[in-house]
Amino acid sequence: MLKITSKQLEVTALIRERIEGRLEKLSRHDIQLINPHVIITQEKQLFKIEASVGLPSGDLFAQAKSENLYAAITAMGQKLEKQLNRLTHKPQAQRHVSLPNDTESEFEYVYKEESAA
Repeated sequence: MLKITSKQLEVTALIRERIEGRLEKLSRHDIQLINPHVIITQEKQLFKIEASVGLPSGDLFAQAKSENLYAAITAMGQKLEKQLNRLTHKPQAQRHVSLPNDTESEFEYVYKEESAA
């Protein structure tokens, strides 16, 4: 269940739809979202959006600021997607690729004992 908190402005149906749409993109990774919470604040001319989402393997947190509320929602969603993508593909990353040990077969040394005649 998505929880949206706003401190200085009213959350309209359009704002709620936009936030839900951004969080639906996270569900494409087939990971259960636990207690997603979005906080919207307005600081002078800027809108600040913070989102925290729990996952079975950890937590995601992102915040974005913009003069346009919808641009801030989009930026926050992109940051969450990037974190989730990194988290889900981390086991597949090849950080240490071991090379095959063919150097022994290339440089075989054949020892032949020669007798002095």
